[in-house]
Amino acid sequence: MRSVTLHTQWAYRHLDSNEVWQDVTIPHDAMLSEPRYEQAISGINSGWYDGRDYEYVRTISLADLEECADVTQSIDDGADKGIYVLEFEGVYQHARVYLDDREIAYRPYGYTNFTVDISEQLRDGKPHRLRVIARNADQPNSRWYSGAGIYRPVRLWYAYDNAIDIDGLYMTTESIDGVEQLGRIARIAHISAVAETRKPAHVIFELTDRQGSVVATGEADSTDNSPAHVVMTVHDAQLWDTNHPYLYTLRARLEKTQDAQDSHEDLSGHATYAILDEATTQVGIRTLEWGNEGILLNGKRVIVQGACIHHDNGVLGARAYEDAEWRKVALMQRAGYNALRSAHNPCSKEMLRACDSLGMLMMDEYIDHWYIHKTQYDYVEFFEDWWRHDITDMVRKDRSHPSVIMYSTGNEVSETAQKRGIELTQQLTDFIHELDATRPVTCGINIFFNFLSSIGMGVYSDVKAQAEVDNAAKNAVKSASKESASGATNDTSVSGAQVPDETGRSGKAVGSQFFNDMAGVLGADFMKTGATLPMCDWKTKDAFAAMDIAGYNYGIKRYRHDLKKYPNRLILGSETFCSDAYRFRELAKKNPRLVGDFVWAGMDYMGEVGVGAWEYADYAPRPYGFGWRTAGSGRIDLIGQDLGEALYTKVALEAEDGPFIAVCPVNHTKDKHSPSAWKMSNAIPSWSWDGCEGKKAKVEVYARAFSVALFVNGHEVGRKKMRNDCIARFTCAYEPGTIEAVAYDKQSNEIGRTSLTSATGPTELRAVAESINGDITRYVSFGGGAGEDVISRQDISDDATSIVSEASSHETTIPALRKGHLAFIRLQYCDEHGVVKPLERGRLTVNVDGGTLVGLGSAAPFTFDSYTENETGTYYGQALAVVQAQNSNSSAIRVHVSDGERTTQIEIPVEQSQSANVQ
Repeated sequence: MRSVTLHTQWAYRHLDSNEVWQDVTIPHDAMLSEPRYEQAISGINSGWYDGRDYEYVRTISLADLEECADVTQSIDDGADKGIYVLEFEGVYQHARVYLDDREIAYRPYGYTNFTVDISEQLRDGKPHRLRVIARNADQPNSRWYSGAGIYRPVRLWYAYDNAIDIDGLYMTTESIDGVEQLGRIARIAHISAVAETRKPAHVIFELTDRQGSVVATGEADSTDNSPAHVVMTVHDAQLWDTNHPYLYTLRARLEKTQDAQDSHEDLSGHATYAILDEATTQVGIRTLEWGNEGILLNGKRVIVQGACIHHDNGVLGARAYEDAEWRKVALMQRAGYNALRSAHNPCSKEMLRACDSLGMLMMDEYIDHWYIHKTQYDYVEFFEDWWRHDITDMVRKDRSHPSVIMYSTGNEVSETAQKRGIELTQQLTDFIHELDATRPVTCGINIFFNFLSSIGMGVYSDVKAQAEVDNAAKNAVKSASKESASGATNDTSVSGAQVPDETGRSGKAVGSQFFNDMAGVLGADFMKTGATLPMCDWKTKDAFAAMDIAGYNYGIKRYRHDLKKYPNRLILGSETFCSDAYRFRELAKKNPRLVGDFVWAGMDYMGEVGVGAWEYADYAPRPYGFGWRTAGSGRIDLIGQDLGEALYTKVALEAEDGPFIAVCPVNHTKDKHSPSAWKMSNAIPSWSWDGCEGKKAKVEVYARAFSVALFVNGHEVGRKKMRNDCIARFTCAYEPGTIEAVAYDKQSNEIGRTSLTSATGPTELRAVAESINGDITRYVSFGGGAGEDVISRQDISDDATSIVSEASSHETTIPALRKGHLAFIRLQYCDEHGVVKPLERGRLTVNVDGGTLVGLGSAAPFTFDSYTENETGTYYGQALAVVQAQNSNSSAIRVHVSDGERTTQIEIPVEQSQSANVQ
């Protein structure tokens, strides 16, 4: 089927209100515009955002299909047989869809794509009123920031008389053979292509390479009971893997079944048949196996070295813009990861396309809970009736993507300690296998939590979900009482740089908050050591036997024991601490049945506030409570900046050997920070600490080496051997200039060096284009960041993803921004060479001409700034602005930035081509 995006001409407002309709474009996160206030029941889960219900409206008609004019039959001629289907990729949540006030669809889960056939209505050629209701008022309904509304794309699909179903065209690789030709091994691939059609039809399949050349063809008929299915052979096949993500295009043309009255003869006298529909999808030729040799991609072992990510896109909230999804994948790949876990819900279609193209593996996860509540208004009440529908749509979305190597049925579902939960584990695994037998199934189980659940001390329960709401209500009453006593207004939402008075938490922490707090006090070993108790094995072994790969959350201390005790068990570190990355890698190299690891978390995210943050009073005046917005647990921060931990894991996982340098904030060397077990270090790659001359500096060097030496302005301050890890820690006096690390092998031969240089001279305010159209066009770091290789999705060669290098000059060429696409712009306090000054701090105002500011903010985990307004504070010298090119005649977007004292601007050229629907 052909499709057009329906991203413009929408309006929304709060449900059951008389408010004026506000024009919006899709994707849209309605929750992001809501106030944050201390009485918000969602509390730490969302970051104190208010929860409301919403309605969206739009007029829809055949006029929306003008872009489908290349279909064989015109809309006018085929209106009476036209097939029209709406696809919503994500509506949070309890979506109800109406056409002319008649309900035509309902979908309770907020993270699955769903479709609705509107053929009957649109065939009359008249305009119709499309209305969508999304509910988010019942709080809390998620353990993290969910966003709300139509936050993923909407499409209208069209075909004539018969159609290949949406997500109905897919391919699997049956086998790959190697044949020697002219001194090299040529691969012959046997692939199976399937097209699911609405009615019986004759289907012609073609596989084309990147140059558009046809490399394989086949034909088959579909019937009322079975899809069209053909096996094709591809000679000299290019295989898909993480280093060479080669993609072919699979095309299926749907014709009427051979019937004399429908056919006619072409000029050569051969019978021809009208093409009713055509579908295309990008596919990769690759085999996937799992067993005692680990996970094999094209017959070769691949160690899954991944990161968990949530679905939000930082200052954009939950909005799943195409470019934001591509940027996130590229940033994760830069940090050295080869896989992502979509925690804890199915990822977007665009993220899968990005993973396919860039060579990133994906473990797509279904849900965070089954039948035991984690929050009072989560999906538990709908799970039993809807899980088969949800999983079916997730698998249909995923099955043709070579990047998807695994499905996960859930996260930390302590139900698996119970007989009912073990049976459900097997049901879920079997159901996915029925839909797709080519990929393994896992489930992330917190081993220690299962033990606690079995003795009546479970982290999650319906009672504790209710207690969380009760505690939030007590906090709200306490806050309101304080305000009443002080004469404050009832509006406790805050903006700008205001900080409320310190207030404590009422009631005892429950659920995951209680254990997160405890882990923060006791350290990362708390859950890992607890997982070694014998009862933990007893309460997980049956559930692990009901899945293909056992998912261990924080169970690294069990790996050696369980690999020996269960000789056929495959183990995946489905959620781990970043401090265990080196230990995991060394174990995995020796134990193929230890198949992979997903660190928590790859990139910072909204909600679950403060769980992974080490903050000081200058940026977080309250150690907990209102004001916190993000988790702070990313190896990459909320705006895309690599932190020291990202450099550490890159070396630990041997994506690079190093050395790299990172420095803990020198202005806080002696200060206490907020506690967290999910933080290994708060070091950043900077040697610019104005005003800290002579103060003690804690320096970390990450390297795969026998030893490293540290130099400050040419003087050696220390030399250390790397002992059972790839990190060496030094303490020295801060002295502006150059700090350098040199790595040596056992024979004292130098094998690598790196340095950081202090910023000098007057402070500048600078705007740098980091990402254009989803491509990382300039790697931006604290040290200036230019001169490093970056990935571009626009220039994919025949052999591999090509590399684009940029010059070190501030005056670099900026690619043209396409209509409807995004530019991510770093705002920095730096010197004339672009070296960031992390101790500079200010409030920035951003104005945009020729485009739209769609997001603005810093990486600060504690902030009262709004991401939807044009003012923000900075965090360690940086902030991020995201602008969008609209369908206008503007030739450039001009972004003006000021802090009241300094000003800067950047001009982003806009591609002058035919307008396109906004993302």
